[in-house]
Amino acid sequence: MSENATPTRRRLFDQAWLLMMLPPLFWSSNAVLGRAVSGEVPPVGLAFWRWTLGMLLVLPFAWRHLRHDARALAAQWPVVLLLSALGIAVFNTFLYVGLHTTTALNAVMMQSSMPVLIVLMSLALFGDRVTPLQGVGIAVSLAGALTLIARGDPAVLIGLQLAAGDLWVLAAVLGYAAYTALLRRRPAVHGLSFIAVTFAGGAAMLLPFYLWESVGGNPMPITPTALGAVAYVALFPSIAAYLCFNRAVALVGANTAGMCIHLMPVFGSILAILFLGEQPHLYHAAGIGLIAAGILLATRRKG
Repeated sequence: MSENATPTRRRLFDQAWLLMMLPPLFWSSNAVLGRAVSGEVPPVGLAFWRWTLGMLLVLPFAWRHLRHDARALAAQWPVVLLLSALGIAVFNTFLYVGLHTTTALNAVMMQSSMPVLIVLMSLALFGDRVTPLQGVGIAVSLAGALTLIARGDPAVLIGLQLAAGDLWVLAAVLGYAAYTALLRRRPAVHGLSFIAVTFAGGAAMLLPFYLWESVGGNPMPITPTALGAVAYVALFPSIAAYLCFNRAVALVGANTAGMCIHLMPVFGSILAILFLGEQPHLYHAAGIGLIAAGILLATRRKG
């Protein structure tokens, strides 16, 4: 049995479509949870303990790989530090801060623009070109995301009003787009080694801001809500999502893997229907269909 387990795991970890499905599911739930606990859990505290707990949970599994990968990680420490800052410290902290003063609709809309920003970042940083088929796929997928966000009514987008928190969310989205584009420069190390080090680096960067937030009168509460929120975001939007997303980028590239962000409104709609009692509508089917078609077009390979 043990001889067959490793090839099976490898086959699953090579399925780009599966790896692109899980991160937006976990990240959409992360945005919903962040908004739900914003009145009780401080944003920097939630981000700091998310990455600290995530690092502690993954460390026992990553330890043997870290010993092997330590030299490669140390040799490329500027890249590791930059990725820790952009993808760990900046993105989720800015998102949590923004969710205190903006609506979930605005936040989801901005995050849905991330695949386009990833393409622009890849073009600016590395001169990547987008094939015509990929361009059509990105456009179709974005149209599907906007259909879900607008609930089938373009007037919703026209009348959308920006709040102060939108700037925080926009900065978070730009940071993660840069992180995704720069993942090609990550050291050639095991995925567990990489997330353990970046989680630790991101938490270390957040520590002084967490202490400042706590001393300033907004300490992290020790309540069932706060503890449950930290445990969930550490396990799923952190460890599981980052392992899958980083692997997807390695398999299909930043531009294509980044399209999975368009699935966030899909999962957001489904979660709302299942857990909040919202009714399904025709625009749900239209939006989900457009996103699926766009991803299929963009991931299609010649031959």
